[in-house]
Amino acid sequence: MQRLVTPISLPAQDLIVFDGTCVFCSGFARFMARTDQRQSFRFVTAQSPLGRALYLAHGLDPDLMVTNIVLTDGHAHVKMAAFAAAMRKLPWPWRALAALGWVPNRLADPVYDLIARNRYRFGRQVCLLPSPALKARLIE
Repeated sequence: MQRLVTPISLPAQDLIVFDGTCVFCSGFARFMARTDQRQSFRFVTAQSPLGRALYLAHGLDPDLMVTNIVLTDGHAHVKMAAFAAAMRKLPWPWRALAALGWVPNRLADPVYDLIARNRYRFGRQVCLLPSPALKARLIE
């Protein structure tokens, strides 16, 4: 986990930065908005000014968008650790998927990278409009 050290003004809630043109990434954001019963997450697309700034603040290329960024409790998570951190905030049975965070990065990250590299092959590159649940918590 990386401690968030940035002058960027962030909401008090946890935050998910996702690729708004990727059907997988935006599907994940819609799933989180629907399943996060406590509404602990806000969302921002990686293409927005805030999303780009967060990618840069964490040493990531905002044009490649190789991972979602999940910010929880002041810590930034990327790749499989980001998915696991998001799952930790959900109710059961989804919380059980947080166990993927126990897989060592040297094993989990190559699998995540393979999916990320091929994400546009698995679905449309232009995403559907955000669901009402997601739109209500989207920072634009």
